Amino acid sequence: MFGGSGSYRVKAVFDNAGQLVAGNQVRVGGQPVGRIADVELDDRANAVVTLEVEDGVAPLHTGTTATIRASSLSGIANRYVSLKPGPNSNDEIEDGGRIGADETSAPVDLDALFNSLDAKTRAGLRNVIRGYGDWYDTRGEEAGQATKYFAPFLTSGSELAQELTLDQAVLDRFLKDGAATVSAIAERRDDLAGLVVNTNQAMAAIGDESTSLQRALELLPGTMRKANTTFVNLRATLDDLELLVNESKPATRKLEPFFRELRPLVADLRPTIADLRDLIRLPGAGNDLTELTAAQPRLASLTASVFPRGIRTLDEAQPVISYARQYTPDIAGWLTKFGEVAAYYDANGHYARVMPAFSPARLNPDNTLTALPPQQRTEGFQRGIFHYCPGGAVQPPPDGSAPVPAEGCNPSDHPPGP
Repeated sequence: MFGGSGSYRVKAVFDNAGQLVAGNQVRVGGQPVGRIADVELDDRANAVVTLEVEDGVAPLHTGTTATIRASSLSGIANRYVSLKPGPNSNDEIEDGGRIGADETSAPVDLDALFNSLDAKTRAGLRNVIRGYGDWYDTRGEEAGQATKYFAPFLTSGSELAQELTLDQAVLDRFLKDGAATVSAIAERRDDLAGLVVNTNQAMAAIGDESTSLQRALELLPGTMRKANTTFVNLRATLDDLELLVNESKPATRKLEPFFRELRPLVADLRPTIADLRDLIRLPGAGNDLTELTAAQPRLASLTASVFPRGIRTLDEAQPVISYARQYTPDIAGWLTKFGEVAAYYDANGHYARVMPAFSPARLNPDNTLTALPPQQRTEGFQRGIFHYCPGGAVQPPPDGSAPVPAEGCNPSDHPPGP
């Protein structure tokens, strides 16, 4: 009432007043505790801000810090000073005392931040902001619902920042490595742009197959369950396979020369494989193994009754064939010589019809012939039929496989001649 004021005042020195004006609020912990009484310059061009603080907070103590903050990013003269009082155990700051410049901080204006960017970066930032505008266009309600997650995001971000600052050395190394990585990516920006384009095309192709993808996702749980069982069983198989691999290691050292010698064979096999491919599958009807295999069921149905009877017949004929096998030389000799008896041509190609009935000569041991008188020419028939053993109807072969001794025959009886 008498022109005096008993309010507690301190002066805070700032490098930049940051658009403060008289009347702006002074806050502690977000609550207004006073106002700015005056803003002036000192002899060093620093801003000296006179803070008028209420009695509930006054007096301040040494260690108090002052920060200029903004209520929002937009607007003019909407700043306030935020105080963080020092401990009550420190000395009091007397009325009219000062908070030094080393204990104050001024905000960085948004235009100063933009001025630090070059024209290309500002244009890119402008496009980003416009893109966000297009992104949120007609989606205000959804954006409003998303804001409830903003506070947890800030809390998680604060906790993340605290974890990052626990180990400054690791953080510094991470930032340096990140800078090197970003520099390397910047050098391959064209490749990165191609990657983005190809990824966009791949995502578009996946979107076109959304139905198939949904079906695959529906089948995935069952597949994973079966795969889990398979992998569990595979573990035991791998243990056994490890023993096989350990035992195979000594032998694999010899595979190199083997494969080296096998290479020419593989080269020679190429024509054979090509022919085998035609044998397995060839255009046309009834000319390859594939069609033959397809006809096997029908053949099996036809032979289901024939083959058993054939097998029984062969089993019953086995003794007869075994008995006749030893007479093979006799049967073959009969077949080849029977036609020569009445043939018109002899072995020398002369036309003749000769049919000797009796032998006019005898073969001597020295392979010479001796003429026989007529009364001796039927001597062989008078003695009777020769008792040939199996295979004895022809001259004995050099390997001695015939004649085969048997009961009631004479192995020495065989046709004359070498």
